[in-house]
Amino acid sequence: MPRHLLIAGAAVAALSLAACGQAADDNATAPAESVTPDANPAATLPTPADEASAPDFVRLAAESDMFEIQSSQMAVERAQNAEVKEFAQMMIEAHNQSTADLKAAVQASGQAITPPTQPSEEVADELNDLREVAAGEFDQAYIDEQVEAHQEALNLMQRYAGDGDVPELQAFAAATAPLIQQHLDRAKALQEQLGNDGSAM
Repeated sequence: MPRHLLIAGAAVAALSLAACGQAADDNATAPAESVTPDANPAATLPTPADEASAPDFVRLAAESDMFEIQSSQMAVERAQNAEVKEFAQMMIEAHNQSTADLKAAVQASGQAITPPTQPSEEVADELNDLREVAAGEFDQAYIDEQVEAHQEALNLMQRYAGDGDVPELQAFAAATAPLIQQHLDRAKALQEQLGNDGSAM
């Protein structure tokens, strides 16, 4: 499971009932107990403290893009399934664009924030783990990682769109969430297809 947003998940579990109640008040159409986000960029989960501020959001969003781009570059070279290769190429292009849009939103906000340009240690470890997967198991491993990573990214975007502290970055998160939902849906379809085929061929 991708680990670069794992702390955020732990923070969700540790939040008080009062915080959950506040999230429910702010999002009357999204029940507090809902934990499955949809394409509507509204916070469906309480926002952990380490995602609510602009510097943390920018860091997490940039790290997510770096994982998507670099893991997908690997998949373009290593994947055996043509549809997986096609998906990987799409991810490279989409997340390069997302990175550019994030930088533009930071600049428009006037915030003195510099997105990271190198993967964190945790992201680097995830990429190394994927690099070491055997050839015959790579396609499934890559797609499994894509499902996990896109679900985490979707949660991040939806929560910041609802609870973030910088309007320009909130707008970026709101615009990006539906695109990530599309990627997630496609990754899940490929995951099911690979599982049904019983191989990555």
